[in-house]
Formats: sequence, C-alpha cells, structure tokens
Amino acid sequence: MSTSKTVNNNPVVLQVEGLKTYFETRWGTVKAVDGVSFDLKKGETLGIVGESGSGKSVTMLSVMRLIPSPPGQIVDGRVLLEGQDLVPLSDKEMSEIRGSQIALIIQDPMTSLNPVFSIGNQVGEAIKIHQDIPKGTLVQRVLDVLRKVNIPAAETRVRDYPHQLSGGMRQRVVGAISISCEPMVLIADEPTTSLDVTIQAQYLKLLKELQEASDIALIFITHDFGIVAKMCDRVAVMYAGKIVEMGDVRDIFNNPSHPYTEALLASVPKLEEQMADTKTEVLLEAEGLKKYFPVTKGLLISKITGWIKAVDGVSFQIRAGETLGIVGESGCGKSTTAKMLLMLEDPTEGTIRYQGKDIQNATSDERRAYRSSVQAVFQDPWSSLNPRMRVRDIIAEPMVINLNLSRSEMQDRVAKLLDDVGLSSYHANLYPHEFSGGQRQRLAIARALSVEPRVIVLDEPVSALDVSIRAQIMNLLKDLQQEYNVSYLLIAHHLATVRYMCDWVAVMYLGQIVEFGPTRELFENASHPYTKALMNAALPSHPDIEQEEMILTGEVPSPLNPPEGCHFHPRCPFVIAQCSTEVPEVREIAPGHVVSCHLY
Repeated sequence: MSTSKTVNNNPVVLQVEGLKTYFETRWGTVKAVDGVSFDLKKGETLGIVGESGSGKSVTMLSVMRLIPSPPGQIVDGRVLLEGQDLVPLSDKEMSEIRGSQIALIIQDPMTSLNPVFSIGNQVGEAIKIHQDIPKGTLVQRVLDVLRKVNIPAAETRVRDYPHQLSGGMRQRVVGAISISCEPMVLIADEPTTSLDVTIQAQYLKLLKELQEASDIALIFITHDFGIVAKMCDRVAVMYAGKIVEMGDVRDIFNNPSHPYTEALLASVPKLEEQMADTKTEVLLEAEGLKKYFPVTKGLLISKITGWIKAVDGVSFQIRAGETLGIVGESGCGKSTTAKMLLMLEDPTEGTIRYQGKDIQNATSDERRAYRSSVQAVFQDPWSSLNPRMRVRDIIAEPMVINLNLSRSEMQDRVAKLLDDVGLSSYHANLYPHEFSGGQRQRLAIARALSVEPRVIVLDEPVSALDVSIRAQIMNLLKDLQQEYNVSYLLIAHHLATVRYMCDWVAVMYLGQIVEFGPTRELFENASHPYTKALMNAALPSHPDIEQEEMILTGEVPSPLNPPEGCHFHPRCPFVIAQCSTEVPEVREIAPGHVVSCHLY
C-alpha cells in the first residue's frame, strides 16, 4: 500500500465540490450522484468503493464530462482540475483536456479498443490528438509507451490487433493509451475485474510503478476491499449517490464508523478464515479425465491439425456433504471438468463414477437418474433463467421432468424452496427481470435443489455479485448444504471464497491438477510454485497484512501446444533443468495432500 506520509504535503490536483448528477426517466428523477465532494493530491491513490448502483462510475464519468445528455445532466457542483472548473467547459475544450490531463481506464478493454485498428495505431492516435509530433518520433513514442506497460516484443506486437492479445495484454494496451500523454490524474474504473488473479497482481504492480514514475494522482474504483488495502492511501465509501464515509485506509479498516462500511467490511471473506468441515463417504469420483477438442482446417473437407488439451488427466473424489473447490486461471480446464461431470461434454478418456458406478457405461435410465442427482448453478443467473417463465414454473420444471409429483405437491415444494433460499411465496408469480442479481442467484439455487440432488456444481456462483450479496449467498449455500446434505463442486478464482466454503481444494494449471489437499493443510502449507503464486497474488483483507510478493511473469501458454515436461516451468521462479524435460510425479507430502512438482 502507498504511504500517506509521502503525499500529505503534495498539492491538490483535483477537487470535486458538491457534485450532483441526475438522470430523468419515465419513473422520475434518479439522483445518481447526490452531493459528492472529495479532493485528490499529486501522487495519491484514492479508492472509491460501494455496491453496484452506488454512483461510483457515474461520479467519475461526471468528472470526465462523459455523461450522456439526455437523459443525464450535471445539475450542480464543481470539478476543479488544478483550479480550473471543468463543468462549464465546452465539448471542444474538454476534448483537449481528456487524455492529456485526465485519463480513464475502463473495465472491459474489448469495448474500448477498436477491433479494426492495430494497437500501435490506437496508441499513436491518442498521442496525435494532443501533440503535434513527426511520424518517426511518433513511432518511437508508441514503442516506448508499450514497453512502459510491459508489452513483450513491442516492436512486433505493435502491429497486432486487439483480438490477437490476451485479456491481460489488452488491459495493458488500454493503460498505454491512458498514460500516453502523461496525464496528471488517472481514473481506473474496475480495471482488473475481468482478469485472473495472477494477471491482476501483475497489472496492479504495473499501475503502481507507472504512478510512482510520473507522480500520477490515481482514483481506483472497485468493489474489492483487497485492492483498496493493497493500493490506496485513502478510501471513500459510496451509497445511494453519496459518500457516506471517507478517510485514511487503515482508519477505515480498523475503525469504520458508518454502518454501511461496517457491513461491507464484515462481508469480505478472509484468506485466513475457514468454516469447512470434513466427512467420509465417497459420492462422486473422477479418474484420469481427459477432454481434447480437435482443431480443424478447411471448409468443405475439414482436416484435424491439432488438439486442444482442455483437461489432461485429472482425478479427484467428492464426498457426501463436502465441498471440493477447483481453482486456477482462465483456460485451465475448470469449467470443462465441470461440464464432463454434468454430462454436457463426453470425456475423451477417463472414468466418472457415481456411488461406485461407471456413468459412461450406465443404462439410459441410470444416466437420467444421474443427471437428476447432479445439478448446476452457473455464474450468471440472468443467462441461466428463462426470462419468459414465471419463477414458479422455472423452479417446478425440473420436478415435472424428474419427479412424479401432483400439482399441489409441486406448489408446496416451490413455496418451501423459495422460503429456504430466503425468498417468499409471493415471488413465485414474478419474472426473473423483476429480481436483483443476488435474488436471481437464489432462484437458481432453488431450481438446482428442486429435484433433491446429491451433488451441485457451482460454477463461479458469486463472482458476478457485490461483496455483501456474495457473503449472503455463500452463507446460504453452507446452510442449505447442512439442511439437504448435498455435496458441492465449487469452481472459483477467488481464494478467500474457496477457503471459506471448501473442505478440499484442487489447483489446476493447463488441464492438470498440480496440487490437491485438505483446505487448511493446502492453504497453510502450499507447496507447488503455482499454488504459492496464486496465494501471493490474492489480495489482503487488511492493509496491515504483509504478503510475500511472488508475481508471475508472462501468460498461460496455449493448451494447443503446452510446454514439455512440467507445464508450469516457463513461468516458474524455481525452475530447474529437469522441469523442461520430465513430467513430475504426483507425490503425497502430507495425509491427503499431494503435489506434482520436481522440487518434492
């Protein structure tokens, strides 16, 4: 975390005074920003936190004068950039200030990068708008900026298009565009939300280095208190368009005074917390699971030119009433593994056993019963709930297919399920769009429980939710697990969620499980270098928590052509000669704790 001592005496570069931004709708006036005031000093990092709809992003769009009018309008207040009020400026005057003096990094780089122009053209365009420099100098300037944000082989990548870059690289390009004219103020609006935890760690380190190199004043909009603890000097907490609390980061974490701030901080799962218990009976087992997808070439006559090894020999067990967590970066094979367990994908090789029976060789009736016994809750409930069906029909549909119940029995069961997930029978007649995100996820959980499954696959069930709603859903899932004696397979990238929820953890990298063990043992004695990197990349729950820094370089290799030997060796900080030639054996280093690494 930055130290406030170094910025206390710096001059104020941005002052926001009594800012109000309203939107006119057919339902009336929405006071999205309602009297917000703060200041920002040179070299300082201010975090702005709050749940969705609290006004964080609208505040920053107002500062940038990017509010669409109509329906939005800044109705009152001042935005002073080095004493100059931006609110009364014309669009032409603001266009000269945006990018050169104050810049914005948004959450999704794919929506801010033009897909038909190379990244070099886009960085160069940002510079040309504000500075009149010769073409030769411009090319060198573009390369310098790309190198500054750690784009590897900038001379080659400068000609690449956005779709040719990974998510982390695209976000670096957005950062390059934002700093290309060396602004005084940089606003980062949830810039790491879509990034994997190790790539997020790289990006946060990069932002901090860029800030320190140029003494940039940084505003970080986020819902993640871990980012606030790691990055910020001060924090402002927003609720319903107002700043309800603001102060030094340590003061806010140690002594929050507003009830809303207290509730937000209490909702943050901590890496050191664990509530999981352990049981015994094996319910579902995967052995040597592989899933390869063919890569074809040709339109009329297709020819297989290679194989994407999405899952490459994973084995694990799920016990009755327990939760197994699978963690890893995007593309590691977590979701493909889940799809095979749900029979949405057929394994290329390997065995799935349910209560000791091989599902691949089961009869059609047995496979149908298995599908009823293994249900799923997906990341985005908006996409997984039929918008044309009422809630009562959404929850009852699996019962109609799988259970022989009368109409009244189904109605009673729907009412009980709604009550169990914290809703009421009143909600049965509503449609999905009439619910909030957290409520929709409760509906998805109720639907999954409707056929009394033994196992539920939870594919990132809380990652799209606000922090306080996330905590509610996690606690609900644990309560329902006790009541229904159901087992969970939890797929997640948030390690604190995994520690809070799980009895066992499997760490996946490029289609393989590199470490597996009981949750407490694995978190306290992480052994594989990749597991250690994930742990160190996880953000602290408090600014006073010191973490060893172990930030990986590079990106995950393609599963089309994984590295020889240990797949992790190109990124491993402890690599030895053996790693690049030999596949490591799986060794048990403690009861139930196994690791695939040449160092053990």
